[in-house]
Amino acid sequence: MTKSSQLTLVIVLLGLFALFYQGLWGDPRHIPTVLIGTDAPMVEGPDVETGETISLEQFKGKVVLLNFWASWCYECKVEHESVLQLHKLFKDDPNFVMLGINYQDKLPDAQQYLKEYGTTFAHMRDLKGQLAIDYGVYGVPETFVIDQQGKIRYKYVGPVTGHMYTTITQKVIAPLLKGQPISTPS
Repeated sequence: MTKSSQLTLVIVLLGLFALFYQGLWGDPRHIPTVLIGTDAPMVEGPDVETGETISLEQFKGKVVLLNFWASWCYECKVEHESVLQLHKLFKDDPNFVMLGINYQDKLPDAQQYLKEYGTTFAHMRDLKGQLAIDYGVYGVPETFVIDQQGKIRYKYVGPVTGHMYTTITQKVIAPLLKGQPISTPS
């Protein structure tokens, strides 16, 4: 083996080691999004329970939390009680709206899920998966927070429980409702 081949092998191995090391200590739920700070894509679809059309347009000027979920999703069931608590915490603020987006689900299954686990806010069906594509959803659950100007300010992949519940309520939604900038939550 020549010296240049040995050097190339060492460089490749060091590069692989660096990638492995970074992956080992990184947050597996952190999926960067290019959507933070951009205008939220407008969404529109039928309400899971009533069939009436819901549009993000009707909530202009409000802080909106979008929660993508599905009846077949185990982690959605894990976060469900926390999501209901989050809505209960802010539902009386006229500048807050929470909207569930039902993703890749059959209507009877989604309706049964809401009946079984309960709901206190509206849920829109993503009939063709286009809403999820527009928001860059990788899977469910995923949660987005949109500010009063219609900009996406926060995204979280995974169940909103524990410290993530606290982060979203105290470091994202509460400051936005007060017109304050959010601290960069982790």
